[in-house]
This record gives sequence, structure tokens and C-alpha cells, in this order.
Amino acid sequence: MSQTILRVEGLSKVFPVSYSVVERVQGRPRRAVRALTEVNLEVRRGETLGIVGESGCGKSTLARCLVRLYDVDSGRIVYDGLEVSGLRGAALRQYNRRVQMVFQDPFSSLNPRMTVGQTLREAILVHRLRKPEQVPGRIRELLELVGLPADAENRLPHEFSGGQRQRIGIARALSVEPETLIADELVSALDVSVQAQVVNLLLKLQEQLHLTVLFVAHDLRLVRHLSHRVAVMYLGRIVELAETERLFTAPAHPYTQALLRAAPELDPSRKSVVEAVKGELPSPLNPPTGCPFHPRCPQAFERCSKEVPALLPRGPEGRWVACHLLEATP
Repeated sequence: MSQTILRVEGLSKVFPVSYSVVERVQGRPRRAVRALTEVNLEVRRGETLGIVGESGCGKSTLARCLVRLYDVDSGRIVYDGLEVSGLRGAALRQYNRRVQMVFQDPFSSLNPRMTVGQTLREAILVHRLRKPEQVPGRIRELLELVGLPADAENRLPHEFSGGQRQRIGIARALSVEPETLIADELVSALDVSVQAQVVNLLLKLQEQLHLTVLFVAHDLRLVRHLSHRVAVMYLGRIVELAETERLFTAPAHPYTQALLRAAPELDPSRKSVVEAVKGELPSPLNPPTGCPFHPRCPQAFERCSKEVPALLPRGPEGRWVACHLLEATP
């Protein structure tokens, strides 16, 4: 699990905001949302990398850039030695077969007018993975793989529960036989009682199919259960990356420490009286200068407001942190 399969270098993504008549008349510069800023990341073959952070920190934007649903503004995405940022046509389709995404909302990510069988058949035939006469057998295999009954093939999405629809979404992603699966808030739209079933299914599929998984989530308990390593994002940047247990037992970045303090306790009798983090997430329309976390950081000093900290290795255990407080640490 040491070989790097996916490498992200200096990835940035900006979304222009609509230009109002008043702003145009007054000659104001056009505003833009800085969704991702200089993101650097490596994913190892066969691992599960968790990506966590508050809502609006850029997790889903990063996921969509990695599967090329969004074109990046700058930076590189390198998959298994291939630069994919500029792929088009057949080359892009081949990359999309190798890297698939399961979306957050199982209610809107499926075509309501297509049966499950039609959805899976389309994906298989577009990528020419089976001869036409072999497709029905492959559909039955996929349904069995994700724990759905055989008669699901002839039913429409609205006939299924939320957990079953998410299984259909997983089956659709697996139908093209990918190497890497990006799960964007896979269970956040599901009832708690169903979440464990879907998560356990993902663990079983990863082991059975030798998948590499990027698990985007805000539930820290799920991320700890699933992931080998965890990347923490804040306002479009990665601020800490470490092995899962090291990050959860000894977080280094003040924002990671705040996230863990804010996580709910499993034991309802244990309630935290510590305020996790002050203030609101700054607007990506007007991010703060220097370290993006410094307006909310209780340990910030003058340099934090002026200079953006680089994501650098901290210690021998493979931890990376972007924080001026740690620059004196070997």
C-alpha cells in the first residue's frame, strides 16, 4: 500500500460570481469563490483516504475535480503516471472508467425513468466491457455484489429505499470495473440505521475488489472507522494529513484539534464543556490573508495573519501540517 496511484499538485479551482449591473456600472472587479487553493495530495494504491472538514471547505469540489466533473484552473492531477487534467474524448472516458464516483444524494443521482437494469446495462455497453449477450449475467453479478435482489433489475429507482438506492449507485460505479472509488458523503443522506450497512458494504467491496477509496465525509467517527489516513481541509486548503490513529490521538493543527473537540460523544452522559472553535467559517469570496484559520485560532500570532503556511512534513511518521506554530518542531 506504499505505491502512489493518485497525485494532486497545486490544484486550484475558482468559481466566478454573477456580475451585477451595479457592480458593472461602478467598475468593481468581478468576484469569485476560491473553492480550492494550492491543494497537494497523494493517494496510495489500495488505501482508504478520508477527507474531512466543515461544510463549505472544498471537500466535494475536490472530489468533482478528481473525476473531471470540474475543470481545474491550475495545478495537476496525475493518475498512475498519467496527467489527466487536460484529457478529452476517448482518453477521458478511459480515465473515467478507472476512477468512479458515488454521489452524496441517491435520490437525484439516478435517472428516474430508467430501470436499474437499464442503468447498469448502459454503463457496461458504453465502455464495451462485455458482449451484448453477456450483459444480463453481469447485471445479476453486480446486484448480488451490492446485496440487492435479482428482481431489482426491472424496477425503477423510486421503488427503493434510500439505502437501496445508494447500493444501486455503488453498483453503477462498479459496473465499469474501476480501480479507484470516490465516495462523496456516501451515507450523509441516509438514516443512521442504514449507514452502518452501507459502510460495511464499502469495506467488503474494497477488500474483495482491491479498490482504492477516497472517502469524503464530515462524520469523524465514520472516517476513523474506514480510513487508513485522513486529510483535513479548511477553506479550500489541506491543513493536516496523517495516519488515522495518529491524527485522532494526537492532532497537530489547531483546526484539527477543534474538529475533534466538536465531535459528538458516543456516550450521552459525557458532554464536552469546551468551546470547540470560535466564529464562523470565513467567506471563500473574501478569504483572510495569511493562514486561513488565524481569525479563529486561539494560538495565532502576528505571522499567521501575514503569511500562508506551507504544508510540510512534521516528524518521522508521515504527518504533514500547514501551521506556523510547528515550524520549530523537528
